[in-house]
Amino acid sequence: MASKSIALRRLWLPSVCLLLMVGSGLAIFTSQLWNLNGWPQFLEFWQASLHPDLTATLMETAWQGLLTTLAYAICGTVFSICLGFVGSILISDVGGQVLDIAPSLRRGLRSLLVVPRAIHEMLWGLLLINLWGLDPLTAIAAITIPFSAIVAKVFGDILDDTPHPSFEAILQSGGRPFNAFLYGLLPSASKNLLSYSFYRFECSLRSAATLGIIGVGGLGHEIFLSLQSLQYQQVWTFIYALVILNGVIDWSSARCRQRLGCQNRISLHLKYVPKNKQVHYKHLYPERSASNNLFSCILMVVGLVGAVAWSWFYIDPDLYALVAPQTWHNSQQIFVGLWPLQPSLPLLETFDASLQTLGMALIAILGAGCGGMVLSFGTAANFFLPGGLFLPPQASPLRQVIGRLLVGMTRLFLLLCRSVPAPIWALVMLFIVFPGVLPGAIALGIHNLGILGRLMAEVNENLDQQPLVALQAQGASSPSVFLYGVLPMTLPRFLAYSCYRWEVGMRETVIVGARGRWRSGTLTQ
Repeated sequence: MASKSIALRRLWLPSVCLLLMVGSGLAIFTSQLWNLNGWPQFLEFWQASLHPDLTATLMETAWQGLLTTLAYAICGTVFSICLGFVGSILISDVGGQVLDIAPSLRRGLRSLLVVPRAIHEMLWGLLLINLWGLDPLTAIAAITIPFSAIVAKVFGDILDDTPHPSFEAILQSGGRPFNAFLYGLLPSASKNLLSYSFYRFECSLRSAATLGIIGVGGLGHEIFLSLQSLQYQQVWTFIYALVILNGVIDWSSARCRQRLGCQNRISLHLKYVPKNKQVHYKHLYPERSASNNLFSCILMVVGLVGAVAWSWFYIDPDLYALVAPQTWHNSQQIFVGLWPLQPSLPLLETFDASLQTLGMALIAILGAGCGGMVLSFGTAANFFLPGGLFLPPQASPLRQVIGRLLVGMTRLFLLLCRSVPAPIWALVMLFIVFPGVLPGAIALGIHNLGILGRLMAEVNENLDQQPLVALQAQGASSPSVFLYGVLPMTLPRFLAYSCYRWEVGMRETVIVGARGRWRSGTLTQ
C-alpha cells in the first residue's frame, strides 16, 4: 500500500501536465491557426534585419532609448534588492531567530508577498500610470514592487538553505543574534546573494524594455512604435541596440561573478555542495586571493553608487508626485473603482481562461526547456571549444574554427531570443498566426528559450569533471561520456530551471495575451 501511495504521488504532477497539454491542444487545434496572407509581411520583417536604418537621427534616438532602459533597470534593481533583503530577513527562519519574530507572523508576511510578485510588472505599470502618468517613477516602481517580493522570497530561501555552523557557534558562545547573522551567516551566503542580484539586474533590463511598450520610454517603446507603423528597418535598429545592451550587461555580469567566485546566476539549492567541490572548471572561474576579492568589492560598490546616481539624474523622476494632491485623488479613484469586486467574466469562462493560461505557459516552457537543453551544450565552453568534450586540443584547425563558430552563433541566437521582450515576439507572430493560445505560447517559448539556454549552459560549464575524466580514462567514447556522465548530472538542474521559468511564465502570459487581443482589436481601451 505504501509503495502504491508513493507511486500515485509521483504520478499526479505528470498527469496534471498531460491534461493541461491536451486541453491546450484542443484549444489550439480546434480553431484556425495560420494566416497565410501575413506571410509576405512576416518575410519582409526578417529581410529588414539585413539592412537596418542607420541614419544619424535614428541612431541618436536609439542611444537615448538605450540609456533610458539602462537607467530604469539600475534604479529598479537597486531598490528591489535593498527592499527584498530586508523582507528576506523578516520572512526567513534564520531572520526569525535574529529578530525574534513569531513563526505565524513570518508565514503571514510570506503569504502577503505572493500578491505583488504574482502581478507582472507591466500590469503594475498600467496601474501606476493612473497615479503618476508617464513619469519615470512609474517605470521604477513597476519594477521595484514585484521584484522586491521575488527577491525577498529567493533571498530568504538562500539564507535558510545556507549551512549554519558558524552562526550556531557564535550563538552558543554567547554572541548576540545580530552579530551571529552578520559574521557567521552572511559571509557564507554572500556569493549566492550577489549572484542572484546580478541575475535580477538582467531581468530588470528585460522588464525595463517591456515597460516601454506602455509608453514610459526606452528601447521597448521605440520598437513598439516602429512596429506599429510597419517601419521594420527602424525596428531592427532598436532590436540590435537592445541586443548589444543585453550582451554587454551579460558579459559584465559574468565577469563580476567570476571575480567574486560566483558560478551560477541562480542557485536552486537542490542539495548542499561542499566547498571543495563547488568550482570544477578552473579556467572559467579561477580562484582569487582575499585582497583581490576585497579590491573587486570596493570597485563594485563605487561603480554601483556612481551608476545609481547617474541613472537617477538622467531620468530625473519627479519625487513631488509621491505626495502631490493629484496622486492622492487618483489613488482614491482607483480603490473606489476596485471595490466592490465584480467579476468581469462568468465563472465558467474564468475557469476556461485560467486553463488556457496554464496551458500556454506549459507549452511555452516545454518547448523552451527542450530547446534550451539542446542549445545549452552548443553554447557551453566545455563541449565544442578546443579542449572540450567533443573537440580535443589536437583537433584540426578546421574543426576548431567550426567549433568556435558553432558556439558563437548559438550564443548570439540565444541572446537575440532573450533580449527581445515576449510581447514584441507575440506581435511578430501575429503576422502569420491568428490570435489565440498559439502565438502567445510561441512568443513565450522564444523568449524563455534564450533565458533557459544560457542558464543551462552555466550548469554544463560548472560540471564536476572528475566523473567525466574517470570515464574517459576507462576508454569511453565522447558520446558515452555524454550519455552516462553529463546527462545524469545536468538533467535534475535542467528540470529545476524549467519549473522555475514556468512559474515566471505564468506571470508573462497575462501581457502576451493582452498583446494578442490588442492586435486583434477585441480590446479597445
